[in-house]
Amino acid sequence: MGAVPTLPPSHTHPAPGAVEDGPRKRRSPSFRPVVDLDSGAVVAVEVVSPVPEGLGLPDGSGRTAVLVAEWLASLVRAGFGAESLLPLVLPLPSSVLVDGADLAALVESGLRRAGRRPRDVTLMLTPDLVELPRATVLAGVANLRALGFRCGFGTAMARPDLVVEATPFLIRLDPALVKGVDSDQRHGGIVEGLARIGRSSGVYAMAAGVSRAEEIVRLRECGVRLGSGAFFTEPTWKPGEKITPVPEPAATSLDDTDSGPRVTEFMVPPLDFDAESTGEHVMEAFTGDTALNSVVLIDHRERPIGVIDRTRFLLSVTGRYGHALHAKRPALRLSESPRTVPAWMSAIAALRVAGQDRERVYDDLIVTNPYGQCMGIVHVSDLIQSLSRQ
Repeated sequence: MGAVPTLPPSHTHPAPGAVEDGPRKRRSPSFRPVVDLDSGAVVAVEVVSPVPEGLGLPDGSGRTAVLVAEWLASLVRAGFGAESLLPLVLPLPSSVLVDGADLAALVESGLRRAGRRPRDVTLMLTPDLVELPRATVLAGVANLRALGFRCGFGTAMARPDLVVEATPFLIRLDPALVKGVDSDQRHGGIVEGLARIGRSSGVYAMAAGVSRAEEIVRLRECGVRLGSGAFFTEPTWKPGEKITPVPEPAATSLDDTDSGPRVTEFMVPPLDFDAESTGEHVMEAFTGDTALNSVVLIDHRERPIGVIDRTRFLLSVTGRYGHALHAKRPALRLSESPRTVPAWMSAIAALRVAGQDRERVYDDLIVTNPYGQCMGIVHVSDLIQSLSRQ
């Protein structure tokens, strides 16, 4: 997996707040699009910057954690005028996990002041995480996740059992593995194995250093759905600018159930809440939008974990003692299991999914991307009306 680049000592950034000596100037961070290899959409922006000298050497006093939090906030502010509202991937020196300070709280406070919520940020631990004690990595990831951050492992060299136990959001596949993956069976086997390990534990593999269309085709075959690299953009790319389109999937890869319009043609934006949202929050949403059929509850990975139907919810809350029982408690208590369909599914196949349960006919289906994340909502009534006209 590609490491966060580190410059020689004479070219590293000074620590935040330090006075620069001589004619050296602080370089602005650069940006890389993180691309969905299926759709070609930019799903996140990676901020690339060398780790300032000294930030990788914590002494246990807590000062390094403070400086790292300030540095991350400075990266966000430096790109505030250029980057969009897409999620960010920020570098995090792994060694700071051993510092004695409350790193997670410091980073959360700094990024919030810079205009970013934890759920919008993935902190990519630098490759030296493999040198840290297992317990340190697990505890550090857990602390960051508890405050809403996503974590990524900046190397594919982490032990598989550590990946399974820590369950980071991302694991970066090294450019050395990605290069020639379409022609080298050994590389293809390793990439496919890493992607399979990730899928089994909810970890998304991201290929770094993608440079050719043939690599994208092979990566998709291996189960990798995220990528970045020179294929997509020039080094001077800024968020909002165009990227090189990904190759179209081969027609032979589609089966008979894929005929007809895709379910995404009927998709509308979802209204989602995190799992800790209360019944009062959901009540306000339904009251404010009388056309709203349902609300989706998502976890820290933006995967649907529950759906709240308008009619059933209002019957529960407006009944006798309903407000007292449910208003201040988690809305998840009143949710049902979500009925999901993948974005590639055809509308007719999605309609079959809606009617599979003999005891419950679903009014809304949740459309998910290849990683199980909520993309949107499809009203079953819209599918029926459209398909009945064909």
